[in-house]
Amino acid sequence: MKYLITIVGPTAIGKTALSIALAQHFKSEIISCDSRQFFKEMTIGTAVPNQEELQAATHHFIQNKSIFENYTVGDYEKEALLKIEELFQNNDFAILIGGSGLYVDAILKGFDEFPEIDPAIRSEVNTNYEKLGINYLQQQLQHLDPDYFHKITLENSQTLQNPQRMMRFVEVCIGTQKPYSSFLNQKKNNRNFTPILIGLEADRQIIYDRINQRVDIMMQQGLLEEAKALYPNKALNALQTVGYRELFSYFDEDFSLPFAIEEIKKNTRRFSKRQLTWFKRNEATKWFDYATPKSEVISFIESKI
Repeated sequence: MKYLITIVGPTAIGKTALSIALAQHFKSEIISCDSRQFFKEMTIGTAVPNQEELQAATHHFIQNKSIFENYTVGDYEKEALLKIEELFQNNDFAILIGGSGLYVDAILKGFDEFPEIDPAIRSEVNTNYEKLGINYLQQQLQHLDPDYFHKITLENSQTLQNPQRMMRFVEVCIGTQKPYSSFLNQKKNNRNFTPILIGLEADRQIIYDRINQRVDIMMQQGLLEEAKALYPNKALNALQTVGYRELFSYFDEDFSLPFAIEEIKKNTRRFSKRQLTWFKRNEATKWFDYATPKSEVISFIESKI
């Protein structure tokens, strides 16, 4: 039996430290599942593991791509499953860690299959978006698939601001004349491993305090300079993320620097709430307080083997 020990939870909760402890105990390697830590140009703002942490256990999918590459969750699913399969040739355990719920689901459950969409429809949707903005995509999805629009509004509202994903939803609706949601959950993807899901949580104020402290540390480490170097490429999809977007507004002179920093903290806190909402949907996850001794988590995992 092969086991994929999967660690989830909100940002700044301590997932990295736990993943390293588990990797060392089970003599296994770590698959990162953080959709922003893939990019080598983004180090401070994505809180990638530091050199000491990277040396403490072998990590995969950390800063292995460029922001200039078109790297999708589907691409990640294929590459990560191949790497997991490779790791299982020498070990019964691998560690999956991340706060990106969609990417975790891609590995554990896979994606639904969609029909091919006429490129002309894709082009038309893209043109309309460029003319009319994100509101056009939101209105189209609300009209063409109101149930799915309502679902993502409640569960992951940040998706409504993601033009790439919104264009995909809309083009599928138009190209198939069916709601996007009608193609979801049609089949089960077989996986050759057994997942053991571990969630880390804490009282909300503790999470918020840890986030605020992390942002202050990022600024001390040079996040402002990192964002300034990336500013000329601010339209890239990889950079549409908390920590960079707010500093870009500072460079645009829309925000003062203190206000931008407070916005990073506020938006990261909001993101952490959405992460918990997403991960709490999976009833198979065993939740631990962030301060639980790692030996207790290891004992739980060993009881499931």
